[in-house]
Amino acid sequence: MEKHTYDYGLIGNCAFLALVGKDTNVGWMCLPRFDSSPVFGGLVGGEKGGEFSVKPEADKYDCRQEYITNTNILTTEITTAEGSYRVTDTAPRFMQNDRYYRPLMLIRKIEPLRGNPRVRAVCQPVSNYGEKPLEMERGSNHIRYNGLEENLRLTTNIPLSYLLEGKGFVLSETCYMILSYGVPLEGPLRETTQIFEDRTRNYWQRWVKSTSIGSNYQNAVIRSALTLKICQYEDTGAIIASPTTSLPESPGSTRNWDYRYCWMRDTYYTLNAFNNIGHFEEMERYFSYLMNIPMPNGKRIQPLYGIGGEAILTELELDLPGYLGNKPVRRHPGADTELVVRAVLDKIEMTIDEADAGIWEFRNQAHKHAYTNLFQWAGCHAAMKIARRLDSKPLVEKARSLSQKAADYIDQCYLEDRRAFAQGVGNTHLDASTLQLIIMGYIPHDSQRAADHLKALEEDLRAGKGLFYRYLQEDDFGKPESTFLICGFWYAEALACVGRVDDAMEAFEDLSSRANHLGLLSEDVDEKSGSMWGNFPQAYSHVGLVNAAARINSRLNRPGFLNVD
Repeated sequence: MEKHTYDYGLIGNCAFLALVGKDTNVGWMCLPRFDSSPVFGGLVGGEKGGEFSVKPEADKYDCRQEYITNTNILTTEITTAEGSYRVTDTAPRFMQNDRYYRPLMLIRKIEPLRGNPRVRAVCQPVSNYGEKPLEMERGSNHIRYNGLEENLRLTTNIPLSYLLEGKGFVLSETCYMILSYGVPLEGPLRETTQIFEDRTRNYWQRWVKSTSIGSNYQNAVIRSALTLKICQYEDTGAIIASPTTSLPESPGSTRNWDYRYCWMRDTYYTLNAFNNIGHFEEMERYFSYLMNIPMPNGKRIQPLYGIGGEAILTELELDLPGYLGNKPVRRHPGADTELVVRAVLDKIEMTIDEADAGIWEFRNQAHKHAYTNLFQWAGCHAAMKIARRLDSKPLVEKARSLSQKAADYIDQCYLEDRRAFAQGVGNTHLDASTLQLIIMGYIPHDSQRAADHLKALEEDLRAGKGLFYRYLQEDDFGKPESTFLICGFWYAEALACVGRVDDAMEAFEDLSSRANHLGLLSEDVDEKSGSMWGNFPQAYSHVGLVNAAARINSRLNRPGFLNVD
């Protein structure tokens, strides 16, 4: 089977995101929010998804795509027999007037490098997931696209006749295409482009300089950190699982989901990742988002929320061809500390005896999952520490009692014959989520039980050096066909915890090699072909990489077992 890779780079400025293909086409870009309808959505919409490209007229060409070092500015070089040119894509972000300037603006600079390349520039945005055409209105040096909530405007020095008629032309000088939503470009085209690019480059490179990174795997961690940063919707602080929707977990699986939302299950890992790289502003913004999510007393916390804290998310299927023909295409799926602790313990108390859908959100199955009880146990331990500082004996006792109850349920998952913990109470399936029993210190790292549990999981779920399946029993959609990348990084982290550092490094290096040409990771990888599947890039995978790298570096710098109190 031919290996399948996502040939896209991600750019963004914490207000919008865009995926740019090796052919220069913007295959995905949603405005004005991460979860809005795409103005360019050919990734899943095909011809209905619109186009924003500067492609060569020649049928045969070579391309090279890379980021400007330590930034989220992307360059794509195209070479034909006639010549070569470079497209530089910038989502402006920098400090201005004591705050971040992050306009809904994509800047494309097209520079001739050699010869006389002929190109064809196209800008055909769409709305309502490709169902509604936008009305084009010609200006003096710009085109307005009407039909969205606010006007979309392309300002350029490319002859408008060539753009509107789709004609090719010789690229004899540097051209600019600035697409802005809402507020139009103010200022001279050439100078503004260069100023914005320079300031954005300086911003990102300073941000990377302030990043805490261990001595190993620096390039992979930097790219992951930069990716995670722009997956934060800065307006509210939410961090999305992925910029895309409906990229299938495996071909024909119908496991096609909208990941442009904020999953509560990811919170611990995401905060841990930003803590590991020493970026606390992002943690504070994310915590602010969490504190503003509506969580009424007596009601459960949802698995996910919208980036504005929206709780009502209705899943819809769209009439689009899907990625590589894979249908369906879906859309939607500073407080008082004592009050927060009490509210969390109340939620745990309300749900601790219940069966649930677990971390993988089974649609028609419910169990008492070890993973759920583990996080209740960990939450209670954290609550105890805070309650002691608050000198609140009632909260300490409540947390201790619930912690013991959660531990009792976890212990009921232990399989004596396998010397391992099952997925849940009363079943015998092994699940990669129980790697967290080791990582979070429920099972002491230096214990035989940790070694045995890890070995059993390896026997059942590992595929090759680092790839790991979430589970292998049938669920609502059949038996999973692809491995889940974050589970592989959990595996690498667990190996480091139990002292198998060489194995941890081997697994980590195998997993990080699964990234595309720019170091971006998907959600899933096919074990046999090595193909990338699932939504892309996947924040969860990059979170796993950052945390595993930190664990391995910690072990290398501080020999001995890394037990968690």
